[in-house]
Amino acid sequence: MAAEVFAPAKINLTLHVTGRRGDGYHLLDSLVVFADAGDRLALESGPELALEVTGLFAAGVPADARNLVWKAAEGAGWTGRIRLDKRLPHGAGIGGGSSDAAAVLRALAGQGATIPEGLPLSLGADVPVCMAARVSRMRGIGERITPVQLPELHALLVNPGVHVPTGPVFSALASRSNPPMPEDIPPFTSAEDCAAWLAEQRNDLEAPAIAVAPEIDRTLSDLRSSRQALLARMSGSGATCFALYPTKKAAHIAAYEIGAEHPDWWCSAVILT
Repeated sequence: MAAEVFAPAKINLTLHVTGRRGDGYHLLDSLVVFADAGDRLALESGPELALEVTGLFAAGVPADARNLVWKAAEGAGWTGRIRLDKRLPHGAGIGGGSSDAAAVLRALAGQGATIPEGLPLSLGADVPVCMAARVSRMRGIGERITPVQLPELHALLVNPGVHVPTGPVFSALASRSNPPMPEDIPPFTSAEDCAAWLAEQRNDLEAPAIAVAPEIDRTLSDLRSSRQALLARMSGSGATCFALYPTKKAAHIAAYEIGAEHPDWWCSAVILT
């Protein structure tokens, strides 16, 4: 078996924390989309499992059994060599590791492998929605995935170069029982309509993440003040933030201007579908 797969960035347009189970897992209600930017992986069957990590954000990414890619392959009973081209910042709230693991499982399933039931969720709450890799509403602890229709959205992703551990962000939550999104997500005719509805929703992890990493607040401020920005919000548990724009050109202009002001930040103009 040889395969090359794409692992898109996962963006939480909303993230409502609606409760906490007795076992400590948080209950979520999140509208998730995927970008046309992401990591790339190449798989080749072999007698032993091996992982090689390269790319702009390879530093600090384990190339052993600590990596979700390794755990996904091992859990599916597959052996061989995996090359991971790490193009997304890790620990950044855009599901890099989860999307990488999901891409491996999708590739193996496409080659006829049987993926054990429960394996995706056991790897992390984001892995099931990353397996779907399409616009979805994610509820429960990540196991309830419902397809959603959204218009094509032009966006800018910005990461100020800080790593935000998920644990301290959840620990800093003021409330773990917050209202979910409305039961019905309305149809949208434009990016403007979609952004207006999203503005009424939340990312409940944004405030505690800012308390952990104040750089997020500066990132959001720059995005909100960029020309033609419709909405700016943090994704996941941070530190990556996004802004929505009415056109591809507007997103690229914002990427140029913010990137010029902050050359050490990661900026990527993307399409969310």
